[in-house]
Amino acid sequence: MLNITNPAPLIINLCPTGMIPTKSTSPHVPITPKEIALDVKRCYELGICMVHIHARDENENPVWEPKYFQEIILSILNYSPNIIPVVTTSGRNIAEVAKRAAALSLEGTTKPEMASLTLGSMNFPQSPSVNSPETIKELAHQMHKNQIVPELEIFDIGMANYSRYLMEKNILKPPYYFNIILGSLGTANLSAFNLASILVSIPENATWALAGIGRYQLAANTMAIALGGHIRIGLEDNPYYDWNTRSHASNPKLVERIIRIAKEHGRLPATPEEARKIIGLQEKKLTNQIKEEQTYEQSV
Repeated sequence: MLNITNPAPLIINLCPTGMIPTKSTSPHVPITPKEIALDVKRCYELGICMVHIHARDENENPVWEPKYFQEIILSILNYSPNIIPVVTTSGRNIAEVAKRAAALSLEGTTKPEMASLTLGSMNFPQSPSVNSPETIKELAHQMHKNQIVPELEIFDIGMANYSRYLMEKNILKPPYYFNIILGSLGTANLSAFNLASILVSIPENATWALAGIGRYQLAANTMAIALGGHIRIGLEDNPYYDWNTRSHASNPKLVERIIRIAKEHGRLPATPEEARKIIGLQEKKLTNQIKEEQTYEQSV
């Protein structure tokens, strides 16, 4: 699990949009499918291999309907044809399990390879995220039924411990990919102690990534790089490039900086093929890329 002397290529999971950032608070956040696709393309060319997808409507409000996710995924794949799509099943704004699981039913080209699964309830600064045991089990069941690998979101040690219970009950099945998210108010803060406590509580054969909320993103990503783990990065978690000056970030600027730091540690970005092998995903058969790039870029 920890391999510092000979670490694997670095999996970079971009979270470009989320549910909270808006154009008024984070001017570079992509909202429309076209904006998201072009933003992801720039980051894909830099070295990301996964994208964690949230959907918004024309008023920037979070939406759950599969048609929105389908349009976003198709737009992304037009320009980043081999990237790993990861859809959200977050309950932060939506409680009903059927709505949270709706995007898991997508098929064909736009079928997600992974989906987020938060393993417990928590408080965010302004609202709770409620994830009952029944909800977690049903979402895990829907993912398994649709051959989608869970992106197991861990915000504190209790969620890591609960993952073990779900594995023992055969509710969670391998491969295991843990996305550890530290630094959010109401959950575990970013510290070496908290990270170590979580890492010793997840299976040895698991793949893990570390994300930091807000001002902790850069430190968390750097910690993961140094310890042989992987990272999640993007405007969903962190709106500022420099927290001292409150200078607004963009997804490409955040990715460019962390890749520069990773290379200083001898970690090269993983290609999508390498990431699938590391995680244990099925090999993807590429379809023909849609040739709309020039018209598409001019329309944004």
